[in-house]
Amino acid sequence: MSDTPESPCATPDVDATRRRLLFGASVLPVVAGSGLAVGARPAQASLSTSARIVIAGSGLGGLALASRLSRELDGARITIIDRKEIHNYQPGYTLVATGIWPVGKVSDRNVDLVPAGVEWVREMVAEFDPEANAVVTDSGIRIEYDYLVVATGLHLDFAQIEGMDVAAIGTHGLGCVYPSPAAAEATWQAMDTFRQKGGRALMTLPATPLKCAGAPLKMTFMLADRLQQAGTRKASTIDFHSALGNIFSVPRINEEVLRRWAGLDIPVTFNSKLVAVDIGARRATVSSPEGERTEIDYDFIHVVPPMRAPDSVKNSPLSWKEGGFAAGGWLEVDPKTLRHRRFPNVFGIGDINGTAKGKTAATVKKSAPIVAQHLIEVIAGREPSQVFDGYTSCPLLLREGSALLVEFDYENNLTPSLPMIDPLQDSYFAWVMKYRLLKPAYMAVAKGRV
Repeated sequence: MSDTPESPCATPDVDATRRRLLFGASVLPVVAGSGLAVGARPAQASLSTSARIVIAGSGLGGLALASRLSRELDGARITIIDRKEIHNYQPGYTLVATGIWPVGKVSDRNVDLVPAGVEWVREMVAEFDPEANAVVTDSGIRIEYDYLVVATGLHLDFAQIEGMDVAAIGTHGLGCVYPSPAAAEATWQAMDTFRQKGGRALMTLPATPLKCAGAPLKMTFMLADRLQQAGTRKASTIDFHSALGNIFSVPRINEEVLRRWAGLDIPVTFNSKLVAVDIGARRATVSSPEGERTEIDYDFIHVVPPMRAPDSVKNSPLSWKEGGFAAGGWLEVDPKTLRHRRFPNVFGIGDINGTAKGKTAATVKKSAPIVAQHLIEVIAGREPSQVFDGYTSCPLLLREGSALLVEFDYENNLTPSLPMIDPLQDSYFAWVMKYRLLKPAYMAVAKGRV
């Protein structure tokens, strides 16, 4: 695929010169914007300590914390525990799954991202023992710590969907953007095949917290756009089934997307949960809150699995034991400090946190400096001094060449960081940011540069 904003599927409605000018004009505000800046540098070695710090996970949150702490602490022993050799840029999966990016753009080597001087244990944490300040790896190695950062990410719970087979993604009209780069690429293959003739598409949304909660909406918008480009939109139907009473947790964005979908003839069925798929027969089963089951035939389906904490967190003393986050086993942190509510030497970052918002890379970008600062303060015998507002960002793809830049906080307030972009208006700037600028910003976060 081309590495310019025009992919092979792009429509020629925007002059290439205008695109280049818009791209150049967009660079400065993106670099300067408070939510997306990439130029700040962390402080150097602000505290001498012999503290043992374990970071469980080498996703964006784990790497960002390791990079910051290794620079800002002098003498600390920092250990990352994670078996993954490849670091995947998950915000790029929707670009791969809709034919915008080649799959190779979303994968990098972890060895190039783990900072020098940080010990990397290539195993997974199988057990957390916070009472004894220790973790146990899946091979049985016990590692003690003084401070712990939980950055495990989450678990895609496909087991809740009867008949679902991740290996079958890309066949029989089955798509799912979430599991891996290969699944995203296979989803595009299924979507591309479907759009050639059109037919009936079924898009789904579970009732659990999600990483990148905008991804199911992006896939729906982009499917409609791909059908339109292929000339098969009139020969197709797109139905969206949400297991919730909405499609997005921020009311203003929920209303805006529903308004746009009404104009695109994309009806939504609420409180309708995907519970089974018959992949070979291309038939889905959805269930109402009362347990009534309905079968739906489809030609293309986008499956979004329920999500929860990994077993190692869910079954540990670190998970929420009561309240709305208990069922998913999410990490029990104070939403303002991201410090564990019962174990004061434990912090969480990223998707694992049991908070009202925050399962996006943008959340890690905003919260990583705060968590690092709070951990340093606790090591120094002080209380955390900053407040995290739950900042979350979602560049919501509308069609090729246009997106909404949606930014919000715990209270569902829209918090735009770039004054020239209206979060409720179609924006080519937002498209360019998603397409070209956000991965460099992401890599800067991973390396502790912002």
